[in-house]
Amino acid sequence: MFHLLLAIIYLAFISLGLPDSLLGSAWPTMYTEFNVPVSYAGIISMIICLGTIVSSLMSDRLTLRLGTGKVTAISVATTAVALFGFSFSHSFGVLCLWAIPYGLGAGSVDASLNNYVALHYASRHMSWLHCMWGVGAAAGPYIMSYALTGGGVWNDGYRYIGIIQLVLTAILFCSLPLWKSRNTPADKGTEAETSDPQPLSLKEIIGIPGAKEIMVAFFCYCALETTTGMWASSYLVLHHGISADTAAAFASLFYIGITIGRAASGFLTMKFSDTQMIHLGQGIILAGVIALLLPFGDTFALAGLILIGLGCAPIYPCIIHSTPDHFGADKSQALIGVQMASAYTGSCLMPPLFGLIANHVNVGFYPVFLGLILILMILMYQKLLHVKAA
Repeated sequence: MFHLLLAIIYLAFISLGLPDSLLGSAWPTMYTEFNVPVSYAGIISMIICLGTIVSSLMSDRLTLRLGTGKVTAISVATTAVALFGFSFSHSFGVLCLWAIPYGLGAGSVDASLNNYVALHYASRHMSWLHCMWGVGAAAGPYIMSYALTGGGVWNDGYRYIGIIQLVLTAILFCSLPLWKSRNTPADKGTEAETSDPQPLSLKEIIGIPGAKEIMVAFFCYCALETTTGMWASSYLVLHHGISADTAAAFASLFYIGITIGRAASGFLTMKFSDTQMIHLGQGIILAGVIALLLPFGDTFALAGLILIGLGCAPIYPCIIHSTPDHFGADKSQALIGVQMASAYTGSCLMPPLFGLIANHVNVGFYPVFLGLILILMILMYQKLLHVKAA
């Protein structure tokens, strides 16, 4: 039963990744149909992101009331409904409305599942599960491409993913008895064994020693990851003079680095602690940023993107997995919820900020921008370790 539930969680993480890359792959077709500027993709993305932040902050209350299994099943069902809503939309305004449940469904399941895995499974599974997210995120554009082949429309791509999510919803509801058998995180200490745990308010969470530091560190990590992925192609084209089609292919090396890195990280966590893995990742990212800064041509720039991807790989899953150890199993769901909210805030705000820098100053500041975010992340994580050691 333990392994069956783990397999279902793996499927859930693939499902989490599937919709994440759909908007980007379908938007070139969508915006012409809606007769809106190409930049309006940012509006849809921000609505989804805001919904995700809200549901992440609510994850502690929802999980305490319903349990991880029900939260996961209901959230995936909500996402499936939103995807079908997208598939039947023929105006930008309607699309914005369906983006609300789209984001609300994603945040709760992300925070709740991450906390469940952090409590019940070894660190290697957290890395491999996030690798599965990468598999889903990579598969999404291929499914959309299949839908558009032979005269199809973008709506079909959303419908196909919606059908997959509905099937997973059915599997998750059938698996609810498996979740109940592992509802007590006994393997993470006795703090979680309180008979009537109460949800923490945002003020109470922020007041926990180390909470502000991990929130800023996670904000920085996701800001760095999202900014790197979003602007890699533009940096290669505008700063290095690489052709647009070649740059698009090379920019994917960053995501390949993350996916391969997380697969490898699962094995490395058998020997190294979460803290050591995070330090390793930060060091590799630093090497990648330096490679981008060095004036040695295109090869170093491409190597830099791969290194940044490899360095990003262990940080997200290891920060999440170490949360119960840093803050206690009884507070981990609340902390992971605000970490998720901080992460999505970073993903929402920082790439557009660099866009303004690229537009009004110079796209060549790309590695400098990434380096400054990295330095702040390192400082905040070190401060967290100092606070927890005190």
